[in-house]
Amino acid sequence: MIEIGENGRLWLLSGRRSSYALHLTDEDTLLHLHWGPRLTVPDAEALAAEPLPADRGFESPWDGREEYPVEGGPRFVRPALSVRAAGVRGTEWRFESATVGDTGDELRLRFHDPLHHLDITLHYRMRDDGDVIERWTTLTHTLTHTLAPTGTPDDAPLELLRADSAAWSLPTRDRHRLSHLYGRWAAESQLARTDLTPGEKVIGSRRGHTSHQHLPWIALDDGTATEESGEVHSCALAWSGSWRIAVQQLADGTVQTVGGAGHDDAGLLLLAPGESFTTPVFAGLWTDGGFGAASRAWHAWQLAHVIPGADRDRPVLYNSWEATEFEVSEEQQRSLARLAAGLGVELFVVDDGWFGSRTSDRAGLGDWTPNPDRFPQGLGPLADEVHALGMRFGIWVEPEMVNADSDLYRAHPDWVQHHPGRTRTEFRNQLVLNLARPDVRAYLWERLDTLLSDAPIDYVKWDFNRSFTDPGWPGDPYPQRLGIEHVRGLYELLGRLRAAHPGVAFESCSGGGGRIDLGILGLTDQVWTSDNTDPLDRLAIQHGFSQLHPARVMAAWVTDSPNVMGNQRTSGLRFRFVSAMAGVLGVGGDLTKWSEAELTEARDWVALYQRIRPVVQHGEQYRLRPPGGGGLSAVQYVRGEETVVLAWLHAQSYGEPQPPLRLRGLDPASAYEDLATGTVHRGAVLSHHGLRTGLHGDLDAVVFHLRRTDQVG
Repeated sequence: MIEIGENGRLWLLSGRRSSYALHLTDEDTLLHLHWGPRLTVPDAEALAAEPLPADRGFESPWDGREEYPVEGGPRFVRPALSVRAAGVRGTEWRFESATVGDTGDELRLRFHDPLHHLDITLHYRMRDDGDVIERWTTLTHTLTHTLAPTGTPDDAPLELLRADSAAWSLPTRDRHRLSHLYGRWAAESQLARTDLTPGEKVIGSRRGHTSHQHLPWIALDDGTATEESGEVHSCALAWSGSWRIAVQQLADGTVQTVGGAGHDDAGLLLLAPGESFTTPVFAGLWTDGGFGAASRAWHAWQLAHVIPGADRDRPVLYNSWEATEFEVSEEQQRSLARLAAGLGVELFVVDDGWFGSRTSDRAGLGDWTPNPDRFPQGLGPLADEVHALGMRFGIWVEPEMVNADSDLYRAHPDWVQHHPGRTRTEFRNQLVLNLARPDVRAYLWERLDTLLSDAPIDYVKWDFNRSFTDPGWPGDPYPQRLGIEHVRGLYELLGRLRAAHPGVAFESCSGGGGRIDLGILGLTDQVWTSDNTDPLDRLAIQHGFSQLHPARVMAAWVTDSPNVMGNQRTSGLRFRFVSAMAGVLGVGGDLTKWSEAELTEARDWVALYQRIRPVVQHGEQYRLRPPGGGGLSAVQYVRGEETVVLAWLHAQSYGEPQPPLRLRGLDPASAYEDLATGTVHRGAVLSHHGLRTGLHGDLDAVVFHLRRTDQVG
C-alpha cells in the first residue's frame, strides 16, 4: 500500500507489519523518515516536521539521512551515484514527478540533472503479502541529437562511474551489530556477527561473480536481537557479478548502507543519448521477530516472487561425478542409472566428461556436442533409458568457459576476456568467454538450444568454475562495461533458454556456492550450495545459507565416506542423509561400491525424504539450535498440520544427555502425533519443555515427522 501526504511530497509504503516513509524538502532534498513498524501518514508527517541537525560547517545535515546520496554538494558520505561527462563530475538534481505504477505497489520518484541531461528515477515496491521493500534505480541520458552553442554535436555519452541500487538509513541506536556471510571455496556461507564502529565496513566481490567469499546480504540489529526476538534490518542485492555493499557508521552514530553492481568506482557503463541503465534490485526487510522471523520473511518473498515455479517440489537427484569423474561411458552411466532408480531417485544427472574431447579438465570446454566415442548415438538413448526407469534426465555444462585445447578456442581466440599484450591467465586450465559479445551469446544459444532439442533433457547443471582475472575487451571503446554486460548476457541467455525449453530445470553452480544471489535465483530452480559435501561441515554452511535463502533451492548430496574434501572424517549413512535432507536431497556417491545393506538403507532414507519433502521444501523454517561447539544442532520446518524436525549430535562428552528441543510454530492447544512411532505429544509441552531426541555418541542424527491430530482439552 502506498499513501501520499497532504502536500504531495511525503510517501508512506506499508506491508503486512512494517512501513517505510520518505519526504521531499522544499529544496528538493529527498530524506529518509522511517523504516520499521507500521505508521500512519500523520505519524510520518510528524517525523518530517522535526528539524535536521544544525549545520556546523564541517558536517552535513544530510549525511546518513538522504534516500539516495549523490556525488557533489554538501555531502561527505559514500555516494550512491557518481557520474562524469565533459570533465564534470557529480550530480545536481531537481524533482520532476512522482507516480504510482499500474499495480499500485510501485512508487517512482523522478529527478533530473539539467547539466548532464540525466534522469534519475528511484523505484520502491512493497507488496501487500509481506514486508520486503524492493528498491532499484533507472538512469536515462535524456539528450537528443542537438547542436551545442559552439556548433559541435552535444551528444557525448555520460560515464557512470558508480550507480548503486539504493541507500538504506537505519534508526539511531546506542549500538549496531552487523551480521554477514563470508567464506571461501568449500567453506561458504559462514555467519559472522560483529559490532559496528565509526567508519566503514565494505563487503563484496571483484571476481566477476557473486563469489564464495561473501554473499550479498547483511543484517543489522542493536546487539540484543536473538533468533526469535528483537528488531532486525536486513538487505540483499539481486546481482550475479562483481558487487559491493558498504555500511557506514558516522561519528554521530547514524548508520547508512549503500550497495550495487560493481566493486570499484573505475566505471560501469557509458550512456549514449537516449540510453538507460536499470540497476539490480537491492531489497530490504524489517522485522521485530529476530533473525528467524527475518529469514522466514525472506524465504516467503523469494518463494512467492523470485524463484520460478517455486510451488513445485524439487526431485531427488543422483549425480555421477564422484563415481566416474572424467571416465564417462554410456554403459557405465546406464549401470549407475539402474542403481539410482532402485533407490527411488527421481532425476539422474550425467556430470562433466560427456562432450567434445573432455577426458580431463585440460580440454573440451566450449565444444558442446556429445563425445562420439562415449555416446555414439548422442545422449538420446541414455536419456530414453533413464526415462524408462522412471527418472528425469540431466546434464552438466559450463557455457561461460573454454579450454585453450578446444575447437571453439582454436576458431575464436578473440572471444575470451583478455588484455592485449598480456598473458591470458588460466585457472583450472580454462579461460572465460566474454558473454558481453553478441556473437558469443549467439554461439552459446545455438549450441545449447540444439543440445536441449536433440535429446529429451529435463535438467541442466550450469557451472562456473573460475573467477575473472583478465576482464579486457580489446577494440571496445569502453571495456569496463564488460563486468555489467557479461552478467546481462548471462541473464539474457538463461531467460531465452528457459522460454524456449519451459520443461527444463536449471541449477546454478559455481564450484559450489560461488554464484548464489537473488539475481541468479530469478532464473534458476535451485543452487549448488557447496562442493563440500562432508555432512558435518555442511551443517554450518547450510545454517548460514538459511539466513537468506529457503531450503527449496538448497541442493545437498549424500556422498561417500570418508568425504573427498580431505577431512578424512567417516560418518554413517544416517548422519549423511539427515544432513542432506535439510534441503533438496541428492545422492552423489559411487553406488557401484555400496553394499546391498547400504543400498537398502539408502532406499529407506530416500522414501522418508519424499514423505517429508513438502514440509521441508515449502514450510516455514525455524533454526532451533545452531551448529558449532560440538554439541546438538537442529532445524524445524512447519507447514499446515505437519512439522518436521532434523537433529544432529556432533559429539557427546562424558555421557551427558542432550537437552530437549523446544519446538516453534505449533499450536499449544493441539496434540501432535509422531508418524513413525505413533507417540502423541502435547503442543504446549513441545513448545515449552521440548522434544527429546534420544541422540548419543558421535555423528548421530534423527528425523521427527509430526502431524497435528486434535485439540487438547
